[in-house]
Amino acid sequence: MTRNLLFVFFALICLNLSAQETQDTSYWKKGGMASLSFSQTSLSNWSGGGDNAISTNVQLNLFANYTKAKNAWDNTLKLEYGLLKQGDAGTRKSIDKIDFVTKYGHQASKKWYYTALLDFKTQFAKGYNYGKNEGDIDQKVSNFLAPAYLLLSLGMDYKPNETFSAYLSPITGKITIVNDDYLSGLGAFGVDPGDKIRYEFGALTKFTLKKSIAKNVDLKSTLDLFTAYSDSFGNIDVNWDLMINMKVNEFLTASINTTLVYDDDVEYVNKDGINKGVKVQFKEILGIGLSYKF
Repeated sequence: MTRNLLFVFFALICLNLSAQETQDTSYWKKGGMASLSFSQTSLSNWSGGGDNAISTNVQLNLFANYTKAKNAWDNTLKLEYGLLKQGDAGTRKSIDKIDFVTKYGHQASKKWYYTALLDFKTQFAKGYNYGKNEGDIDQKVSNFLAPAYLLLSLGMDYKPNETFSAYLSPITGKITIVNDDYLSGLGAFGVDPGDKIRYEFGALTKFTLKKSIAKNVDLKSTLDLFTAYSDSFGNIDVNWDLMINMKVNEFLTASINTTLVYDDDVEYVNKDGINKGVKVQFKEILGIGLSYKF
């Protein structure tokens, strides 16, 4: 019932916004950044050992924010994909991300908004735990929409300025999708074996910080905290993204991206196929390459 109400609520928001003036774009603030980073390691008669390696990473960040009177509608889309070729091993993906967030708010006071939020996360392609030795079987651990996470929520958004917001929602539906027969059969990502969807109802807190910390150095951080109203209440799922961009000139940038994830429904299976239980997941990417901001 709650899930149906949330879908109806978001449908009404979309209808309301689509009915607004389409000719006047002065209420919109749009932009984004596209980047391409590349690295190579080449060894010849290198006594210290090692492998030749080449990697590339493509990133596209877009935003479109609408503000008029007491209405605010923020939209962001983050797309990332990277490939790695090391030694004689085949080409493997190193990073894979689709992240879309839309948030609509109606001003309740100077700094608070009644808010509805939709957050969707998945990846583009299959991911594997690769075998250590030649001939070992690579274990598929992810795929497009396996997993995918959809959050639908209602709450209050605290926005004291343009750099920070704190979204608090006691009414949040979390949908975990595992649209892959093999992975759903294993009961991966917390679904029951054979099922492809898992529903949870709980509370969500989302902190967003976007700030210039020095000349030509920008920081953006997003922290999501979710706990379900179930026997596991108090166990908090964490998703923390941190990105620092350092602009060298108009086109050349250096960046640091980190992601920390903890989900007590997701167990880590190592390269030997041994289940190691729930673990903190961490990813760090340091890149230097071309970028274009628009």
